[in-house]
Amino acid sequence: MDTNAVNDAFTEKTDSHNKSEPSIQSINRAVQILRCFEKKTQMTLAEVCAEVGLHKSTVYGIMTTLKNNGFLDKDYGTGVYRLGIELYKLASHVNVDIRSICNPFVHELCALTGETVNFVVPDENYVIYIEKCESKHSMRISTNIGARLPMYCTAVGKAILAFEPDSETASQLLDRSRLTAVTRYTLTSKNDILKELEQIRQQGYAIDREEFEYGVICVGAPVLNAVGTPIGALSCSGPIQRMEANIDRIAEEVSRYALKISLKLPC
Repeated sequence: MDTNAVNDAFTEKTDSHNKSEPSIQSINRAVQILRCFEKKTQMTLAEVCAEVGLHKSTVYGIMTTLKNNGFLDKDYGTGVYRLGIELYKLASHVNVDIRSICNPFVHELCALTGETVNFVVPDENYVIYIEKCESKHSMRISTNIGARLPMYCTAVGKAILAFEPDSETASQLLDRSRLTAVTRYTLTSKNDILKELEQIRQQGYAIDREEFEYGVICVGAPVLNAVGTPIGALSCSGPIQRMEANIDRIAEEVSRYALKISLKLPC
């Protein structure tokens, strides 16, 4: 999330250092807790307590409130917390530059292919959907802005993983993922996924054939910045009946439009 946006949302903390205005202690503490996740993507309650130097009961109460409002997520199996979906929804409104750049291309590609088109940005081993244009077909794929999905079983995620400039990055991100079968077609072996990433690098795009949702094919291509690092990915998805018959043409267009967005990015 943009640091300026966080500061704007909680002006009391900043202002209190420069002016004699009151600062709300509970909000200051909530911000302090959220900022712990700038250093680590997931933390236990004990780790957060050690980081902020507050009593366990105080931290637990604040983190529970943040969780109940969607600003933190908790894995009840491990007790680990991570940033929640509400922050990503807010962040999608802050990230106006990339959205304004990709928006016309997303709509052009949707009109060209007749299928749903999405643009995502990476967040650790997940992708966040920040822009979309839905197909006009009655049978179409619907997505939600702010949705957070795993990389390993989505075309956009695999496209980003494949083009990470550091070969170890993809491996490390897969290590952080729970490689579980979403459908019977989902690859759950790290070695199998790494082999597929090599093929994706060679062809320039990724295909998800019912790996995340039955009956759906998705084609994704990376959007790269000036130094070749993936800052997002573009995708086109639709029912298997329509997509399979046009997969080569759609893959070509998705790759072409991803390159158009890449060339529009500021250096």
